[in-house]
Amino acid sequence: MDGLLTVGVEEEFVLVEASTGHLANRANEVLTGADRYQVDLQPEIAQYQVESASGICTDMSVLRDELAVARRALIERAARHDARLAATGTPVLGLTMPTPLTNSPRYHRMAQEMGALTNDLAICGCHVHVGLPDDESKIFVSNHLRPWLPTLLALGANSPYWLDGDTGYASWRYVVWNRWPTSGAPPHFDSAAEYYAAREEIVASGAAMDAGMLYWDVRLSARHPTLELRVSDVAPTVEEAVLMAALVRGIASTALTSGAAPAKIPPHLLKVAMWRAARDGLEGFGIDPVAGSPTPASTIAASLLRWVRPALEFSGDYEMVSDGIDRLLLDGTGAARQRRAFARRGRLDDVVGFVVAQTSPV
Repeated sequence: MDGLLTVGVEEEFVLVEASTGHLANRANEVLTGADRYQVDLQPEIAQYQVESASGICTDMSVLRDELAVARRALIERAARHDARLAATGTPVLGLTMPTPLTNSPRYHRMAQEMGALTNDLAICGCHVHVGLPDDESKIFVSNHLRPWLPTLLALGANSPYWLDGDTGYASWRYVVWNRWPTSGAPPHFDSAAEYYAAREEIVASGAAMDAGMLYWDVRLSARHPTLELRVSDVAPTVEEAVLMAALVRGIASTALTSGAAPAKIPPHLLKVAMWRAARDGLEGFGIDPVAGSPTPASTIAASLLRWVRPALEFSGDYEMVSDGIDRLLLDGTGAARQRRAFARRGRLDDVVGFVVAQTSPV
């Protein structure tokens, strides 16, 4: 590789009432007039969700600035409507069912086609897009990402609460989302043609309305010329979103530079590894992608860092990523930090306040 791969990040958030911390159905009001901020702010499927999208970046400091500007814009707009912005994979308080859908023909058709699957879509993710030269390289990188999906999920776990209680999982968002027929880890594909043939079969089956509803943890984006990683909960902080973007680019760059064949993780092993990562997060055990045995998630994360170190040093991101992972090991993931906020007084509204506070860029 002669240059740096491009990256972009999409972040999904929930809006909560300033007074109670419960979900606030005010996305339309918050986004009306938001175009004056000159950042990409969008609605999502629920009326209490909003989304931001960065531009195309090669420099992680530029990405950090763009994500911070978008968060500040949403925070300012939300405050004008007695709401707060919360970066959490699932809401802590006040989930109502069925989901109040954004008034869009697509979302209403989705509810009609998918039934009760759309009843509780209060989930927010962090999506990392990596620009790659062609579809074959996207499939090659996707195959290399597969073994590391559980580790990326564990590093980004930020959704322990659901229906006003602790789920016992670090990423309950992943569990909720995994009920959809097109979600979860993708298969290993030998070519782009095989990928597109599978996509056509899935759409023809009715399990997806179109290519945009192929919701695998890694997919060829239907809207952009990118490979899109969708496995992580929305990052609690801008710094953690940038950490995820740098890691994903590091994996892609390492795969392309080495040219080595990706490890073919059996689907059953990858499935249980994803479950384990969703349950334990970074604080517990994962499944070693090569040995297939239970291993501390922190040990697997260290293996990932060693593997991508040359790519991160080439991009100038190694120190930032290494320090970021060290902070997660010391302070805990978003899920662990939410639980600590609850443990202080046993109050879920304290968790909401904590989440809102760390959502804001400093």
